[in-house]
Amino acid sequence: MKEIRMTKIIKVIVLPLALSAMLVGCSSGDSSMIASVNGEKITEAELNETLTAQYGVEVLDTLITDKIIELEAEKLDVSVTEEEIEAEYEVYTGQYGGEEAFLEAISSYNMDVEDVKEDIKIYLLTLKLMEDYVGITDEEVKTFFDENNAAYGQAAQVEASHILVEDEKTAQEVTEKLDAGEDFAELAKEYSTDTATQEDGGNLGYFGKGEMEEAFENTAFAMEIDTISEPIETDYGFHVIKVTDKIEEKEAVFEDVKDTVYQDLLNSKVNEQYSTWLAEKTEEYDIENKLTD
Repeated sequence: MKEIRMTKIIKVIVLPLALSAMLVGCSSGDSSMIASVNGEKITEAELNETLTAQYGVEVLDTLITDKIIELEAEKLDVSVTEEEIEAEYEVYTGQYGGEEAFLEAISSYNMDVEDVKEDIKIYLLTLKLMEDYVGITDEEVKTFFDENNAAYGQAAQVEASHILVEDEKTAQEVTEKLDAGEDFAELAKEYSTDTATQEDGGNLGYFGKGEMEEAFENTAFAMEIDTISEPIETDYGFHVIKVTDKIEEKEAVFEDVKDTVYQDLLNSKVNEQYSTWLAEKTEEYDIENKLTD
């Protein structure tokens, strides 16, 4: 369900916020140069006119929508806390593999953290404003859980390391050294052709079923913790596998996850009904739009 959130936030913030800063920053009569070609200047006014012509309607529509949501929230005394914004922000950065990667992604649109958090605020206000509108019942939450049960349980996982070599002879050499008591991680650094894991002692981390080649996966899942396999052949070469931990499959219990299920269902229904809700709210406000009127 988080994918729904990310799709929405990227669509909402990338174009409007990246361009609105330029649109707001340039007045239509500004003749100061922003670029030149062979001495022929391009002015901020020209840039603003082009941006307005190409994107102005979309940007302004987004700003109008945001204002409607803010006014609705004020009228109904609905608010979001800084803690709620921070929690949602962590969801987004986590989906990008961390804040550093996320900041790099948004910087390409001339955006910063405050731009993102402002959009998160609007998004969370929308969820709260629409909660009564979509009207989720306890029965719907339970049905949603039953239909998506696998998504809320814990899938079986294995934590393993491996030493990947090109041929069986080298794999047997590695196995003999392991049998003689040599360190797995050090041998991975010396022998492994998997450059992504070599320096980390061959560590692959945790993985579930369907993530590795069949022969590798079947072997790893069949092994006991702290055991080392015989050489296993895949399309990549020969692997010597060490299993370091296992997580058993666990079926989800509704009572343990019902709050998460509710939020996921709320996200789904808000996405489905957002356009209708917004159209109804737009009719309630006196809106003047000089770009379209």
